[in-house]
Amino acid sequence: MSNVELRWDTLHALKNSPKGKISFDPHWRERGEDILEGCKEALCLSATCGATLDRLNSSFLENSCFLSSSSGDLSPVVPPEISTSASSTGSLSCNNGKHTTIPKSLPLRVGSEQAPGDEAKVEDTEVSEVSSPTSTSTISLLSPKAMEVVGRIVTFEDEQREKAKVALRLWQEVQEKLMVTVASSALEQFKRFEEFMELKQRQEYQSMRDMMDRETKESIGRQEKLKEEQRHRMKILNLRLREAEQQRVREAELERQRQVEGRERVRNLNTIQEEILQLNQLLDPSTQTKAELPLASLSSLSTRGNQLCSQVSEVVRKTAEGEFPSVDDMTVAVRALHEMRALIRLMQEEVTKAQEERKKKEQEQEEERRKQVELQEKQEALKKAVQSSKEKAQKEGLQNSADDSTLKWYKELQDSAAQCLQSFEQLNNPKEPQTKKLNLEFRKIATTPINQISCNSGSQLREIFDKIDKLLSGRDVLSGGRSVSTSQHPQGLQFVSYKLAEKFVKQGEEEVASHHEAAFPIAMVASGIWELHPQVGDFFLAHLHKKCPYAVPHYPPMKEGTSVEDYQRILGYHVGESGVEVQDSFLKRMSGMIRLYAAVIQQRWPYGSKQGAAPHGLNHGWRWLAQMLNMEPLADITATVLLDFLEVCGNALMKEYQGQFWKLLLLLKEEYLQRIEAVTSSGQMGSVSRLKEFLENSLQSRQISPPKGQLSSSFWRS
Repeated sequence: MSNVELRWDTLHALKNSPKGKISFDPHWRERGEDILEGCKEALCLSATCGATLDRLNSSFLENSCFLSSSSGDLSPVVPPEISTSASSTGSLSCNNGKHTTIPKSLPLRVGSEQAPGDEAKVEDTEVSEVSSPTSTSTISLLSPKAMEVVGRIVTFEDEQREKAKVALRLWQEVQEKLMVTVASSALEQFKRFEEFMELKQRQEYQSMRDMMDRETKESIGRQEKLKEEQRHRMKILNLRLREAEQQRVREAELERQRQVEGRERVRNLNTIQEEILQLNQLLDPSTQTKAELPLASLSSLSTRGNQLCSQVSEVVRKTAEGEFPSVDDMTVAVRALHEMRALIRLMQEEVTKAQEERKKKEQEQEEERRKQVELQEKQEALKKAVQSSKEKAQKEGLQNSADDSTLKWYKELQDSAAQCLQSFEQLNNPKEPQTKKLNLEFRKIATTPINQISCNSGSQLREIFDKIDKLLSGRDVLSGGRSVSTSQHPQGLQFVSYKLAEKFVKQGEEEVASHHEAAFPIAMVASGIWELHPQVGDFFLAHLHKKCPYAVPHYPPMKEGTSVEDYQRILGYHVGESGVEVQDSFLKRMSGMIRLYAAVIQQRWPYGSKQGAAPHGLNHGWRWLAQMLNMEPLADITATVLLDFLEVCGNALMKEYQGQFWKLLLLLKEEYLQRIEAVTSSGQMGSVSRLKEFLENSLQSRQISPPKGQLSSSFWRS
């Protein structure tokens, strides 16, 4: 067996020995033990150590052992690191103070006579003791190689010891760091604990405060509830006091209202008595207006009127004694007033009959006068000759104003309207409450139907016409649930006629100016009313000429001493605090009124009498157009009104006058249009261009289209 194998077998034997199985315990310091506490016990060689020694050959022992020179015994020399002494107990002494006990059964041989086949029997063979108790000789057990191995083992142990010390030092450092970490962690935990305790204290404090707040709120709530109950009781008490006060005020108000109503009834009674007395004067036979009536009828009417006056006087006598008239008394007075008005209407009817008889007589006298008229016709022929000579003289220049007859007609209409306005001054500017009330009712009933005029259906238009006709005929008309009649006031008929005509013109100024098609239904109603009530037609022309003098036609000259603003009002401009209205607004209003006038000229109420001539027919339209062409034109306004008039009335004039009408249009295009262009500036050529285009299209096609919005026969069936 080689030395290397033997060396490794020795190492394996040492490894399996108790010393080779020593383990390091890192917790030795905590238990207070020595680090080499496990190495203090006696070490014993294993049973295989004898077999290992048997394998050593004699040459190996001879070369590795030496004899002691003092005793002459043969013994192995043990190195200083390990000394072995034989004793009766078979223990070996080591240099580190440890003792290794060699068991008695350990086989030990010196020499090399053992055969290899005997290795298996080493364990069963008993050997003699290494030394007897009486022997004192020392035997060297190991060779230099073994000593080298032992030295290496010792070196290895020293190295391991140093490593253990280094590891111990590192472990101490780690433990110190761990202690610092644990101390800091404990400190932080202590801080968290203190914070937790502070949090608990704050929470307890907060819970105490919350509980106190709840108790405070509950206390305040109870106080508020008590206060609310007290306020509620006070409110109920105040409410009862207020109700009592209101009851007292209501009673006082009822008493005051009773007094007011009583005084109002007294005033109404006085007004009724005044009107009855005035109407009774009309029944007096001594008045000149009643001279045409039979004396017997007048006396009977006068007697009944006196009786009615007596009835009202008896009612008035009660008020003189300090009492207010009752409702029954007022009913008696009102009934007496209505009966008095009926007497007046009866008298007027008899007067009308008497006037008709007088007219018959006048017609007979008229026949006698015809002879005188024939003589006057000769004189008129002479006048026409004079006028023709004047026209020849005026060919080079046109008139600056309307004809004398036109101006005379214009002034007569204005004077008649002014006289009518003066006649009902008391009703127009009332001072008494009853008169004011009548004024409002008359205004409302005169303007409301005209505002309702539209082109929706013919039946609706006929209802409006019948209502206006009934009002002007003196019959009762419902207005706001009340019955109103023009006979309620002596000037009621004239007042309503004047306001109706004014409203017709205002509709042309406002409604027709914005919607041209609205001219035809308004003009249709106005024409029908004009036919049945000529006075309304005269008032209509008076209002129209005053607001639009170009409907005459008339260009009012500026007289000396007239201010610019007054003259602009005469021309039809609106002049207010902010100044004169703009030209476009002025032309728009004039256009609306001219269109309404042109629609009235060509229309006639379809349900009226067709026997006589129209109240204001196409002949007046022809006169207006001829008069316009005989006057010097004005910038802007002349072209505007001519175009509006021809667009509305041109088709009717074309059908009525045919060739003469086309000659008039040709004259207007070739001569009069040049005069209009001469007085018109470049910025006002819009209306002139439209008029020129209309004339060119009409003359070229020899046709003028019917106006838009004209009422057809199917309209009256709707």
